[in-house]
Amino acid sequence: VQLQASGGGLVQAGGSLRLSCAASGRTFSRSAMGWFRQAPGKEREFVAVIRWNSGTKYYTDSVKGRFTISRDNAKNTVYLEMNSLKPEDTAVFYCAADQGRYVGTVPTNPMAYDYWGQGTQVTVSS
Repeated sequence: VQLQASGGGLVQAGGSLRLSCAASGRTFSRSAMGWFRQAPGKEREFVAVIRWNSGTKYYTDSVKGRFTISRDNAKNTVYLEMNSLKPEDTAVFYCAADQGRYVGTVPTNPMAYDYWGQGTQVTVSS
């Protein structure tokens, strides 16, 4: 199983980035796909999640209205569109997938996820 995250970079405050997470190695149709981030000296925190089959989404409050999570079934890829970026969004962003144990839910605890991508750095300058 492999999750390949990409799309990070350096952007000015107010700018936009789109992160991608390409999934391979198993069927993810029953899985929840999540994005998390970890800033230096801080714990990994939940950002957004989407259920692969239903498309149900959930966001942490700090990104609502600015970030959009989506998936492309044909490409087995999940995206995180990030707009109106702020310096406090600076972090390493990780995508993750669960094995499908929590059908119908949108897990926000990183412990619920079984597979992780390698992370992609997002830096927002002021």
